[in-house]
Amino acid sequence: MAESNDIFGIGNALVDILAMVDDDFLSQHDLAKGSMTLVDANRQNAMLDHLKGADLKLRSGGSAANTMIAIAQSGGTCFYAGKVAGDAQGQFYRQDLIKAGVQFDVNPLADGGPTGTCLVLTTPDAERTMCTNLGVSSGLNKVDIELDRLTNSRFVYVEGYLWDGEQPRAASTLAMEHAVSKGVKVAFTFSDMFLVDRFGVDFRRITKEYCDVVFCNADEVRHFCSGKPLVDCATELGKLVETAFVTDGPNGCHVVHRGEIRHVRGFDAKAVDTVGAGDAFAGGVLYGLTNGLDYADAARWGNYVASCLVQVIGARLERSLADQVDKVLGR
Repeated sequence: MAESNDIFGIGNALVDILAMVDDDFLSQHDLAKGSMTLVDANRQNAMLDHLKGADLKLRSGGSAANTMIAIAQSGGTCFYAGKVAGDAQGQFYRQDLIKAGVQFDVNPLADGGPTGTCLVLTTPDAERTMCTNLGVSSGLNKVDIELDRLTNSRFVYVEGYLWDGEQPRAASTLAMEHAVSKGVKVAFTFSDMFLVDRFGVDFRRITKEYCDVVFCNADEVRHFCSGKPLVDCATELGKLVETAFVTDGPNGCHVVHRGEIRHVRGFDAKAVDTVGAGDAFAGGVLYGLTNGLDYADAARWGNYVASCLVQVIGARLERSLADQVDKVLGR
């Protein structure tokens, strides 16, 4: 019998390379601020050459992996399915993720390229711009989804970035279908505006057919609903799924549950880096939903986790927040 977990997460396994830059750096490399751009190794290496001598930090990352870390730091249990290579970056990824409290034992890919990397560029206004070379992460396939582990989880969580590759998309669909057949709840995050633009029809279908919970931010839901006012967009999304969480930066989030919408205020924070804030929010919410919190309190805990994260550089905290839950929620 596979070990049980609160959450079974699936995503692109990427080593994050964190750097602080100015707006001129983005202009010189023709990057749209706040976006995620898929790049080849040559373009990414050219940017890294430009950053020689800078203070670069490495972290095991990828959107869903960051969410799993936030769950573990909240006191929850989770398993992560993502593909790495058998290179030094892949070994670092495995060790770093396990050290962060996340179970990870997908077999490394022996050939097919390097472990995926994401160059995360943060400007002084705390905005993050990402340049991603997927490497072997795009080799995630159906055989990497441990269905016994998934069956013994309360939620499966899938990142929208996986829709950009045929094999990861098929693996994600298998996981969702299996979860529905076994009574495991399905959570999905839209991940990025460009994915909503590219796969909006597909996202609408899987939201309605498979999902119990959907995460997105204000910009993503506006794209999803063709530019309507935010509350109207959240309400429209709520017609497709039982529960939706729509983040709105420092304004907190809107929770739509069974057609009823509620605003949950954010926490005051001096943001220095917004990398991973949405991922951290989702981790806090999923911890809450699997550990006895109602939807509003789960959103409040998610807001708190995200508010802590934006006050540090990088997509994760270096400390546990488990001892703060009762205090933050006034229990």
